[in-house]
Amino acid sequence: MEYTAIFDKLKILAEAAKYDVSCASSGTTRKNTNKGIGSAEGWGICHSFTEDGRCVSLLKIMLTNHCKFDCAYCVNRVSNDVPRATFSVSEIVELTIEYYRRNYIEGLFLSSGVVRNADYTMERMVAVAKDLRTIHKYNGYIHLKAIPGASPELMRQAGLYADRLSVNIELPSEQSLKLIAPQKDYQSVLEPMGYIHQRFLESKEEKKKYRHVQPYAPAGQSTQMVIGASPENDKQILTLASFLYQQPSMKRVYYSGYIPVNLADTRLPALTAPPLVRENRLYQADWLMRFYQFNVDEIVNEQFPDLDLELDPKLAYALRHPELFPIDINTAPYELILRIPGVGVKSAKLIVTSRRYGRLTLEHLRKMGVVTKRAKYFITCNELPIFTIHEAHPENLRQLFVTNTQEKMKKNKTQLQLLFPE
Repeated sequence: MEYTAIFDKLKILAEAAKYDVSCASSGTTRKNTNKGIGSAEGWGICHSFTEDGRCVSLLKIMLTNHCKFDCAYCVNRVSNDVPRATFSVSEIVELTIEYYRRNYIEGLFLSSGVVRNADYTMERMVAVAKDLRTIHKYNGYIHLKAIPGASPELMRQAGLYADRLSVNIELPSEQSLKLIAPQKDYQSVLEPMGYIHQRFLESKEEKKKYRHVQPYAPAGQSTQMVIGASPENDKQILTLASFLYQQPSMKRVYYSGYIPVNLADTRLPALTAPPLVRENRLYQADWLMRFYQFNVDEIVNEQFPDLDLELDPKLAYALRHPELFPIDINTAPYELILRIPGVGVKSAKLIVTSRRYGRLTLEHLRKMGVVTKRAKYFITCNELPIFTIHEAHPENLRQLFVTNTQEKMKKNKTQLQLLFPE
């Protein structure tokens, strides 16, 4: 194969794939079998650091950035004058295997623009995964972006060879989708989501009955919403995410801050930079729904339809509900301890377990990883002075936390300037 041409394509298609963020943790345990190569055992593939500090990577590319759709927010839309390229199935397979053997990557994330029709594109993506699994005995992580409108048979095959499938819902409402991406609709997105969910559940049931069953998308499915390209508030976004999480197969909803790549389109807001703070707050709120037993209405409601950009959602919730605090960490149930700012899931479990053997003190909390500088206003225990949210008043605490956050950001900016002077 001509390596110069391959790397030219790689440069174009890797750049085109960077706007798709729904490719983090795999959550699967595919073992190395039949003397193949690679393994997705135990850790998974993502672009960031894992909990134990390791950084893992994957080959994140598009099959092609040619696309017949003209979505206003997409850099690869058909009306854009950008360099185009297309990989053949064999080229992607060879790149994946060679990069893996050189320890450059630990898995593959493959997406694509839609050329000709959904079946034609999806068939080629399935062929990549099938060749890797059956010909090269590759047991590493594979994440395929399912193409809305593809046939059920192709969706079935995709789930048999890939660890995770994802179908992007794109925008938080169908009204915005019709305006900004008029060639798409929610039905074409929700149908493959429903199929993946059904096959995922059927595979789990079959595994209970039979010893040898080929799993279907064992790491489940994910989706992505573009944030800031349409006028929906955070309540609408999180309500949709909560609805999607009701399906056991839906593992992650990703929020991608709109990046203004098509400045001439009047359907899009005139942003100078992506709304990264809002994106971060949405991820924090998503975390509260998934792990901290919060409902959407507790995070955002009719009175507060948007997240506080100056404070994280958990702290904002606590300041809006002073009647719930202070919480006695030595007697409160686990569900209430999760509501305390500065207390994480692990530290909440440690608190419930440890207090069986004696009353907890401030020093105990520090050792458990509780952020006591924040939590001390919302709890009571043996050694803490009676200076809680009621004595300090919510509005004063808000100003204190906002000021501390601003000073911390200013300090970090100064440190970065010292490390990387212009």
